[in-house]
Amino acid sequence: MGIIRKIISKNYSLTDFDRDIRLLMGGAYPTKAGPLINQQTALRLSTLLACIRVRTESFGCLPCSVYHRRKDGKGRDEAYTHPLYEIVHTEPNERMTALTWRETSNVNFDADGNCYSIIDWNRRGQVISLYPVPYYQMDVRQNQETGAIEYYVIDRGKYEYFPPEKIYHVPGFGFDGLKGYSIVRLAQETIGLGLAVSEFIERFYGQGMNFGIALETEKTFKDQSEVDFVKKQFEERYSGLANAHRPIILHGGLKVNRIPISFADAQTIEVLKLTDTQICGLMRVPPHMVAHLDRATFSNIEHQGIEYVIYSMLPIITRHEAEMNRKLFTSAERAQGYFVKFNIDALLRGDAKARAEALARKRQNGIINANEWRALDDENPIDGPAGEVYLVNGNMISTETAAKQQPKKQTGDEGEQTQPRPQPPLQRNGGD
Repeated sequence: MGIIRKIISKNYSLTDFDRDIRLLMGGAYPTKAGPLINQQTALRLSTLLACIRVRTESFGCLPCSVYHRRKDGKGRDEAYTHPLYEIVHTEPNERMTALTWRETSNVNFDADGNCYSIIDWNRRGQVISLYPVPYYQMDVRQNQETGAIEYYVIDRGKYEYFPPEKIYHVPGFGFDGLKGYSIVRLAQETIGLGLAVSEFIERFYGQGMNFGIALETEKTFKDQSEVDFVKKQFEERYSGLANAHRPIILHGGLKVNRIPISFADAQTIEVLKLTDTQICGLMRVPPHMVAHLDRATFSNIEHQGIEYVIYSMLPIITRHEAEMNRKLFTSAERAQGYFVKFNIDALLRGDAKARAEALARKRQNGIINANEWRALDDENPIDGPAGEVYLVNGNMISTETAAKQQPKKQTGDEGEQTQPRPQPPLQRNGGD
């Protein structure tokens, strides 16, 4: 009755109706294939769960630090003493590590298209903690009169208002820039089809590979209760894997006829592969990273891994960097050159041989010194100038050095150096 009264109200919209219908269905959306889909039930699809897990763990393992730009604008230094360093690098709050906070944020982002955290400030205007809030406990609105964005945290049936500067919000792609779209919601039919096929296979094996059973008899049953009794007895004795391949004993002229449909006729394997490919495409995860190796080769897996970092992880990293630099620093700190940066090189490391060859080229060309190389391999530095000096190949010199060199002596026709002409001896005055 509450929903009917709201429908009659002039302020009740289709969005409100959709919300109430989902609440009646446990917050899930119906699909044509049958299963009800929401952000939690969709994770029962193994491929979607694997994709979200890969993206979440990749993002969680990325190092994140606070940096300070040098005054001349050339280079940067890690700002270990900045109060925000421990928040983004080590411990955003007393309940979790930075890795756990990033993983929690990404799970919400991949499921709902948004991730939220409450920002706590001290009296000096410094961030002291970040607390993640599940997407289903956050309501984002735009005030129709002022146009301001308002955040409401739903806690035990109560709405608590938070201003935008108190909420760390990373939205995905969307039309209004206020909230991101949920991939699960947009792809609910694809996910529903995958869950329907999985349920079909589960029931196929769960019922002892006997489905489409028809019981026939010439006997006339007295009422429906007798029919239900025969059906119940047959299901309890002969259905399920525990009763598979056991002999069936029938009475009273009862006959069993099967109406089979094979996996080939249902194209179950093809539908599963199609669904897996579509899910990987939607989540931008290479199939080999979720154990689908049908078309993977040793020559293209490394390139697929690079594309995964560029096209799947880089958009997430850039969104978080932009929100951190916008919300977690004061305007004065940004003017001083402080910023947050993720180390994406942690995901781009190749095999040991390729990485060693790349670092060797940097070492030979004077890009890094021995201690910088050792730091990348998590080794202690070399004391003294041996670890700090930069080396270059001996046959490569700068143009300034070349200009300062003395010109070579001219050579004769036969390649030998020409001797300077002898000068005539000086004559003495009045001499012989």
